[in-house]
Amino acid sequence: MVARRLKQLGKYLLPHWRNITLGMVSLLLVNGLGVYIPLLIRDSIDDLRQAFSFDQVLKYVGLILILASIMLVIRMVSRLLIFGLGRQVEFELKQGIFEHILSLEPAYFSTHTSGDLINRATSDVDNIRRLVGFALLSIINTIFAYALTLPAMFSIDLNLSLLAVTVYPLMLITVQVFSRKLQEQQLAVQENLSDISELIQEDMSGMALIKIYAQEDNERRAFALKNEQLLAANLSLAQIRNLLFPLIEALSYISLLLLLAFGTTAIAKGVISIGDFVGLIILVERLVFPTALLGFTITSYQRGEVSIDRVEAIFQAQSKIQDKANTINLPKKEIKGEITARNLTYTYPGSLVPALKNINFTIYPGETVAIVGPIGSGKSTLANALPRLLDINSQQIFLDGKDITELKLRELRDAIAYVPQDSFLFSTTIYNNICYGDPMKDPCEVELAGKKAQIDAEILNFPQQYQTLVGERGITLSGGQRQRTALARALLMDAPILILDDALSSVDNKTATNILENFSREQNKTVIFISHQLSAAAQTDRLFVMDNGEIVQMGTHETLVKQPGLYQNLWKQHQLE
Repeated sequence: MVARRLKQLGKYLLPHWRNITLGMVSLLLVNGLGVYIPLLIRDSIDDLRQAFSFDQVLKYVGLILILASIMLVIRMVSRLLIFGLGRQVEFELKQGIFEHILSLEPAYFSTHTSGDLINRATSDVDNIRRLVGFALLSIINTIFAYALTLPAMFSIDLNLSLLAVTVYPLMLITVQVFSRKLQEQQLAVQENLSDISELIQEDMSGMALIKIYAQEDNERRAFALKNEQLLAANLSLAQIRNLLFPLIEALSYISLLLLLAFGTTAIAKGVISIGDFVGLIILVERLVFPTALLGFTITSYQRGEVSIDRVEAIFQAQSKIQDKANTINLPKKEIKGEITARNLTYTYPGSLVPALKNINFTIYPGETVAIVGPIGSGKSTLANALPRLLDINSQQIFLDGKDITELKLRELRDAIAYVPQDSFLFSTTIYNNICYGDPMKDPCEVELAGKKAQIDAEILNFPQQYQTLVGERGITLSGGQRQRTALARALLMDAPILILDDALSSVDNKTATNILENFSREQNKTVIFISHQLSAAAQTDRLFVMDNGEIVQMGTHETLVKQPGLYQNLWKQHQLE
């Protein structure tokens, strides 16, 4: 597990090896100067004890000041290089996560909440940034500090140096004891953060529903509960850190006390000089900060370790719906619009009951077909199968005689304009929403699409007309206006096939009928109209009647209404309503 995480960390860092190398060289120089300055102080004390003069003092002070200034500049460079590396990795991860999410099929988002994904793309990526920035800087600095400082200490006095560092193994053992608990608590914090993000996003999206049902108190209590759980997790993590870090720092200062206790005796015996003793104290002091910082480094590592797993879980999710190795090209201009299904069967993952069962049909170019049936009969599943939003098997659906699983996904979906049940609009203008599929469309074409969708007249009544902002998810528009705006967006793409999945449910029957009549007059689109509005569906060329995942009836309205069966029952119920 640890090896896998380190390997993944290496993948993040490998593209930036030049910055890492320069940063490491800078830290090596900083630590080299950090060791040389105490030795210079040692020499100055011993020299001044033999022959004191202000000129010599000024010489040493000036030299130390120059070296310290150089050390400061180099340290700043090293921090910019390595912290900048963390920011670069953060940028690349966020970009990669977003691009990978765009490649996943819709089914992935039915099992992974947007709040959790947002938390992973922000909070977890931020933890990884700290790992490759702060933690990497700290670890490299600690290694160089020990590698250069210990030999300098040993050169002054081996016994005193070994005595001073005897407590440092205790620090490593202490960190090891606390590390697993830190990791568990950090994971709990991240999960609770995800829970709160999910709740906030759901409540923001469903604020109108909360108000309508007067559930503010319940939502307030739900948030308070999750917030308390996050607070408890953070406090538990803080308790461990508040115990660990002072303990590490206390252990580090024991070495200084030991040096003070035994160093004076060594001076009295003439084993070391006063300059050696002062230099040794400064060198030991140099190790206190990297050692004390080791606790914070371990925390950053634990956080980053958990976050690497959470972020990589996104990248490991692969879409099952992908282009095959040898795809067939089918340019949009050459598509006639004939759709054929042969024994189409589909079962949702985790379900034992097929949502579609042995469906067979042919829809001819330019034909308008309505698919009707009770709720849960499989109409939307069929609509999602046609543009391969579902992972269907090969040799089941054909477009102009070609298996859709062998077509390029981009070309297939470019040939199908699909308006789903949820008429999603972006938080921008009506104009931008309509031309979302092709922002370079001429404004006249955008208005023509609005007219075909029977929404143009209402848009022109708005003060800002097509530049009217629709708000989040189109909240400022009515349900029918949102649906017709989404329909205009699909019509603007001028695809040979148009699928309306209950996309006119909020539109009155007369308007829905007018829209379908416009399609019929064009005679250049294959239209699949899924609806519960039987008055509008009756105007189509043919109807497919679905029940329990099967097409149980097929024909024109005039034929089906005379046949005993499901459609006749639905029509009678519609007339009564």
